[in-house]
Amino acid sequence: MKFVDEATIRVEAGDGGNGCVSFRREKYIPKGGPDGGDGGDGGSVWLIGDNGLNTLVDFRHQRQYRAEHGQNGMGRQMTGRKGQDLLVSVPVGTRVIDVDTEEVVGEVLEHGQRLLVAQGGRHGLGNIHFKSSTNRVPRQATSGTSGDRRNLYLELIVLADVGLLGLPNAGKSSLITAMSAARPRIADYPFTTLYPNLGVVGAGSDRSFVIADIPGVIQGAAEGAGLGIQFLKHLQRTRLLLHLVDIEPLDGADPATQVREIEAELGKYSLELISRERWLVLSKCDLLDEDTLADIRARLVEVLHWQGPVFSVSSVARSGLKALEDAIVAHLQLQRAAATTIELEVDPEPYDPIRT
Repeated sequence: MKFVDEATIRVEAGDGGNGCVSFRREKYIPKGGPDGGDGGDGGSVWLIGDNGLNTLVDFRHQRQYRAEHGQNGMGRQMTGRKGQDLLVSVPVGTRVIDVDTEEVVGEVLEHGQRLLVAQGGRHGLGNIHFKSSTNRVPRQATSGTSGDRRNLYLELIVLADVGLLGLPNAGKSSLITAMSAARPRIADYPFTTLYPNLGVVGAGSDRSFVIADIPGVIQGAAEGAGLGIQFLKHLQRTRLLLHLVDIEPLDGADPATQVREIEAELGKYSLELISRERWLVLSKCDLLDEDTLADIRARLVEVLHWQGPVFSVSSVARSGLKALEDAIVAHLQLQRAAATTIELEVDPEPYDPIRT
């Protein structure tokens, strides 16, 4: 299925039902008084996360979503039926933006999570609410309010722990294939990857992680060149970036220059993304002998003033992959432990009203 990561839809919540003007009429009960019931609330529109979906392609075929209106109130103090809410399933990782106000409505980040995108209208009041000692025959009732109407822009940002970054043909698809069960297209020409691919690496809840491969980024991507800029947003939720660079490009380009090109495009796209922790991964290292590889690696670190970890891997020979995987697992475990510590942190000196 073709990957679709954005769509525009219109959602309309149900209107609230109107209140009723009615009077009690029963045999032997003269002047029974008002008995008009309230209307029902209008149904709301909710988005709900679904792990079974991985694309927004369904929203290209259906763009209008309407919840049910509330029923009008009736006599004998009968309240109108509430309009049924409309639940719309979306892939986990969907961000919702109001087209007219450009406000970020919210994000659906977990399976089963609900996000209210259109509030149903409030019910109107029947004339029973308006009776008083001075108004014994009230003939007024209120109308239900209108439900929200919104044009929404949906964009899917894949949820991954690790993101692969690099020029076309840097070896990203080969790496995700070698480390996981993902099977993206691999070929010896640029832009083989046309949409993001996700793969699960490792076994067991404590060692597994999700890795994302996006189309290659080229110079000028921040201005719209190539495919990579369209999918750079998918790296925003990753906790670690692996910057892949071909150790010996076929066109004779300098690997250090290629790294700087990607860094420049990242900086233009997002200052937050360029500051994300990033590891340098030298790919296709089976093409060189150990001495040549060591020389090129040392020169890259010196020229780039690289301070982070550097790995040498070969997806074809499957060399260096275990060391890279172990390092990623250890790094993610430290991050999870730090996040848990922050959540459980308690003020050592809680407020004591007696001391104050």
